[in-house]
This record gives sequence, C-alpha cells and structure tokens, in this order.
Amino acid sequence: MKRTVFLLATLMACMASGRAQTLPEGEPKPDRVLRDPDFGVESGQFGLERRVEMYQWRRDARGYSSVWNNALIDSGDFDEAHRNPPRLPVRNRQWWVGRVTLDGHPLPLDTVRLLGQWATLRPGFSHLPGNLAASFQPEGDGMGSAFNPLDPQIGDVRITWHELVLPPLAGKIELRDGVWALSARAAAAPAAVRPAVDIAAATREPARQLRPWLIALAIGSLAGLWFLIRALTGGKH
Repeated sequence: MKRTVFLLATLMACMASGRAQTLPEGEPKPDRVLRDPDFGVESGQFGLERRVEMYQWRRDARGYSSVWNNALIDSGDFDEAHRNPPRLPVRNRQWWVGRVTLDGHPLPLDTVRLLGQWATLRPGFSHLPGNLAASFQPEGDGMGSAFNPLDPQIGDVRITWHELVLPPLAGKIELRDGVWALSARAAAAPAAVRPAVDIAAATREPARQLRPWLIALAIGSLAGLWFLIRALTGGKH
C-alpha cells in the first residue's frame, strides 16, 4: 500500500513538473553574436539588418525632385542632368542566428521572426575599417557619406542598423513535444514582422503607384453617373 501511494505521489509530481515546464521561465538565447562584416556592427539579438538609402533623382507628374530611397531608382529615361548612379555603393543586408533555445528547448526561427520586432541599433564605430572611415561619418542613428548632412548631394548614402528583439513571451508560446510553439491565442492573431526591404515597391515611381487607384476612381465615377442617368430617365435608353 505504501509503495502504491509513493508511486502515485511520484507520478503526480512528474505531471505537475511537466505542466510547469510548458511555460517559458528564462530568456531566449541565440547561438551566436551577429556581425556586419563590412562595418563591424554587432548585435546579440536574433536578427541584424543594414538599411541603406541613397539620395537620388525621382520624376513624377510635377517634374524632378531629389529623395532618399532604399533601392536604385531607374533613371535610364531621365534627361542627362538628372541621372542617378548606376548602383547602390552599399547593399541592404540581413543576418540571422542559426538557432535559438529557451530553457534548454529549441525555439524555431519562424516563431522568432513572427513574434520579433525591429528596434533601432545605435552602434559605436570603433572598429570601422580605415577605408570606410574616410567615406562615412556618424549621422543621426547611423552613418552618412554627405559632407554636409543638411545639404546631401545626389549619390550620397546614409546607413542605419536594426536588430530583431523579442517581447516578453509569457502567453505567446508553450512547450509541445519538447519544442516551443505559438500558443493558441498568439496563433490567432500573430504579430507580423516588417519586411526588411521591399525592393520592388521601392523602385516604383509614385505616379505609377497611384495609377491603379486613379483608374478605380474613374470607373466608380462613371458607374455612379450611369446609375444617376437611369434614375432620372426612368430606366429608359
């Protein structure tokens, strides 16, 4: 009898321990430190992103204007005085950790990306290579190539860095078969991570982006006018 009671108590303790381990207790740990090899910027978080913008000419219905843009604007059909450089001198890039663990159990990278949020990283540049130190200077939260940041010239570049951080995970994940997974509540309304750089959208001109909306507006207006005419004429042609 005593042995049976002991076994039942042991079983209940194990079950209680198993339930306790379904919720996160510690902090998620990446398998390595992330590093931008070109600029020496490091992050101990789960993703590192380098965002690059270049000062370029853009043309729309009102003519030419200069803007910061994170992808090359095609100026092949611009006039000679408004040509952009043929390429970005520095690329947009991302780096990701290979593995994340929490309380000794794996936390899948897909889950990390889904729950993570991009935060501005303000690095020090003590390890900036000499050739880059001659071309860039601290500017805002990052670096820039403009001699006068208040008066950038076409082809000038500015760079910022961002790291993917995780919010508190209580209530967002639970342990299933030894692996952390989204909880039912988090899976119903997951937080989406902003895409790093939408190259296709960035290279479109504003006038082209608005064109589908203008077409839809015109069609809607014509349809409304047609219904109004039918109502006034009693449906007669």
